[in-house]
Amino acid sequence: MGGIIAFLVTALVTAFSLLIIARLPFGVEIESTEKAITAGLVLGLLNGLIRPILAFLTFPITLLTLGLFTLILNALMFALAASLISGFRLRFGFWSALLGTVVVSFLNNVFLRFLDSIFPNLVG
Repeated sequence: MGGIIAFLVTALVTAFSLLIIARLPFGVEIESTEKAITAGLVLGLLNGLIRPILAFLTFPITLLTLGLFTLILNALMFALAASLISGFRLRFGFWSALLGTVVVSFLNNVFLRFLDSIFPNLVG
């Protein structure tokens, strides 16, 4: 399907994942469903526009750490989204961002695979 549909589905799945982790004791706080949807959209835009540039610039560090720096980069995108959206907070700062990004990535993977098994070619 089209790229915009895949983006919107992924943003909604991310919003759903954010609502789930907001209920867990990771220090990620989301005020409302609307804030979660906004956060999903902003995370998608940051990961699509800014993250590739940062990934290119930090490639030597990523190579030296055997890819582990990618987690730090993802946590930075998560923290940046939290700083841009009022109502999306990280209680424990970077540690909430790091833990939040790992759990959101895991949940997104599970949910998107499930959606792909029901609606093939929806997300790409």
